[in-house]
Amino acid sequence: MSVMKREIQEKLLALNREFYERFGASFSASRFGPQPGWDRIIPYFPRRCAVLDLGCGNGRFALFLDRHLEQVRYVGLEGSETLLRIAREQTAGLQHVQATLIPTDLTTSDWAVGFHEFDVVVALAVVHHIPGFAARAAFVRQAAWCMKPEGVLILSTWRFTHNARMRRKLLPWATIGLSEADIEPGDYLLDWKREDVRGVRYAHELDQEEVSRLAALAGLRVVEQFVADGREGDLSLYSILKRG
Repeated sequence: MSVMKREIQEKLLALNREFYERFGASFSASRFGPQPGWDRIIPYFPRRCAVLDLGCGNGRFALFLDRHLEQVRYVGLEGSETLLRIAREQTAGLQHVQATLIPTDLTTSDWAVGFHEFDVVVALAVVHHIPGFAARAAFVRQAAWCMKPEGVLILSTWRFTHNARMRRKLLPWATIGLSEADIEPGDYLLDWKREDVRGVRYAHELDQEEVSRLAALAGLRVVEQFVADGREGDLSLYSILKRG
């Protein structure tokens, strides 16, 4: 497997940062209500628990937990100030969730310092935005460090090549001045449009084998995987990881 150069990683990370800052409000408006897959992961959450939401976006997962659990100490980490501002507005006044939202760059080597002993750690539609297998492995290791010994890590990642509607969003790498030689297998450039707004994002498609490799490198094992979400019901791969 080719290894992505650091300067290419930085270019792709900058591309996604710019997207979520520039289009965060429009993006948030397209992300409302719970995902169908969330109903299948909620049994992994104790009725009273501590939850770490990595890349919490506009905070809608906290709203989902508020409707299903009795008492939650919820910490949401998000790199986009635009989305974090929306999340603070949306999570104000929740009845069962005590939400703390913290600006955090999840691509740094030490973002997990200070976050530990969580019953459930979730990274929903996050890992696929991290360029480079080594960087994804580092992210999962840090996420595992945040778990209690008996805790759970839940990932959801996009399956856009399995979805005809998402395949139409794929763009050539020349769009941002790169080529196939610059990236790793499974890397894609995605078009995003909403009304008169248009943006470009980087994403990587993780299959079940890659998730299992990432889990093993973090000292975890996959206990369940399923596909859900999207209009067709197959947009996301959910993976539940535990120590083992």
